[in-house]
Parts: sequence; structure tokens; C-alpha cells
Amino acid sequence: MITRAWLSAIRAAAAAAATILAVAVLPAPASAGDKVTSTQSAGQPQPGQTVTSTAGAGPAANVTSGPNPGEKGISTATGQGGGADTDQVGALFRQRFPDLTITAVRRTPYGLYEVQVGMDLIYTDAKVGWVMEGPLIDASTRQDITRERQEQIGTISFDQLPLNLAVKRVTGDGSRVVAVFEDPNCGYCKQLRHTLEDIPNLTVYTFIYPILAPDSRVKARDIWCAQKPGQAWDDWMVRGKLPEAANCNAPIDQVLALGQRLMVRGTPTLFFPDGSRVSGALPPDELLAHLNKSSKKSG
Repeated sequence: MITRAWLSAIRAAAAAAATILAVAVLPAPASAGDKVTSTQSAGQPQPGQTVTSTAGAGPAANVTSGPNPGEKGISTATGQGGGADTDQVGALFRQRFPDLTITAVRRTPYGLYEVQVGMDLIYTDAKVGWVMEGPLIDASTRQDITRERQEQIGTISFDQLPLNLAVKRVTGDGSRVVAVFEDPNCGYCKQLRHTLEDIPNLTVYTFIYPILAPDSRVKARDIWCAQKPGQAWDDWMVRGKLPEAANCNAPIDQVLALGQRLMVRGTPTLFFPDGSRVSGALPPDELLAHLNKSSKKSG
């Protein structure tokens, strides 16, 4: 499941400052109960601390040259204009919450500033006097602005994924394609695998992403090092049969680093050829719709 570490940090900072929670209601039809936390005195920077700017994020996620020769670095930051105001909001936000890593700060058409922390979006004012967790709803169009923005910032260039780090499994003509980050101890991943078993003409690239349990890394290694890794993965996830212990140069650290760059914070996380991303075990009809839609767009 996906966690929201930023929310705990914000609440901890608010508690430390002895602030009071209030309730803010967005214009209808936004749901009541959105929480606003005062942060006026929370998380002041330590003496000598450097506050860095967070504005100026680039276009939708893409792959650029990495820090080492030949290494792929995947950018997931997106932006809608920078400027001194977003620089200032970013700097103030870091002062309030020095434990959080900001990906980008953007102005919205609603008089708010959108602060991106990983794949989460937080809203605030120009002075970072309060923060709010969404969803942010456009009352005139009934659009969930938060969800649309998260879909945008989660977009990647599928053909730039390092698929050599994934376990490949093909059924039928393999015309439907998806890449999935999964942990071998993830119950939702196993549920997804049962769903994938019933979808014909499918190519699945599995990035084994051991983040949930101490033995996840061991299972990931044994499966990757099996004679037929794709079959070994399905045997474990669908039928509960583990391969024998093995030892090889499994790319576990590379996959973990890739997931961090892509801000994969929970499993399963699915990436489709049209660049879209979805988190969670989708029901069969919804998963098939994503696969068919993605295949048409990328074809």
C-alpha cells in the first residue's frame, strides 16, 4: 500500500508548535473535512542550514543521461511555470518542514500553491501559513484537479524503461504490454497476478521491487536467479511455490534505485506504454481497459 509520510511530518510539526487543527470547506462540490494545519512557527531551520529552491521543474517525466556514463536517469518532475514566488514558497515550505523532500512547487489557477512531495500533492498559500491535503475540486467543472495532476506527474516515457532489469513473461502474441513493480510478499501483487493470468496476448515486464519485508530481497534473488525467472515468479505469486535457493548477480539494487527515481512508493505500481501509471490491484475489467487503451495510443 502507498503511504503518505509527508502527512505524518506535517502533523508532527504542527503538534510541536502547539497548533490547532481547523476544518476548511472548498467550494461545492468539494468534500467537507479537508484538513488545514497551521504551520506559522513549525519546523524553523537550524543555524547554518541551507534552504534550496524548488521551482523550475521541467516537462513531463522523461529519461535523461544519468550520473554515471551509460546510466539512465529518469526525471519525474513536472512544472507549470516557476518564478520568484514559487522559489519563495518552496524555501518557506522547507523551513517549516525540513524533513520533507520537495520535488516541485507550482502556482494553481485557484490562488493556491501546489507543493509536490514524491507523488503526493499538498496545497498552501504564498506565506505557507497553512497546508491542506486534497482533493482539490474545480467547482465549475467538477474535475478532481489533484487526481489529474497526479496522473500528469506520474507519466513516464515507457520505451526508456530499462526493461533488461525486469523479468519478462509473454502469453499469446504479447500485443498487450504492461510493466509492474511488485514485491514478492505483496498480497495485492498476488491478487493482480491472478488477474493477469486471465488476460490473453499479454507481455508483462516485472520489476521485482523488494521493499515490504526482510526476506523480500532473498525471494527476489532466488526468483531472478531461477532457470526460468518468469515462470518462477508466477509459480510463487500465483501458486505459492518458491524456487530453490540460488545465487547470481541479480539486479536488485538497480531496481530499487529505479523505483526511487520513479517515486514508486507502493506495490503493485503499473506502467503502460502510453506513459500512464496506476497504483494498486486493478479489477479485471479496469485493467483490460487500460491495456487496450494504452495499446491503441502507442500503436
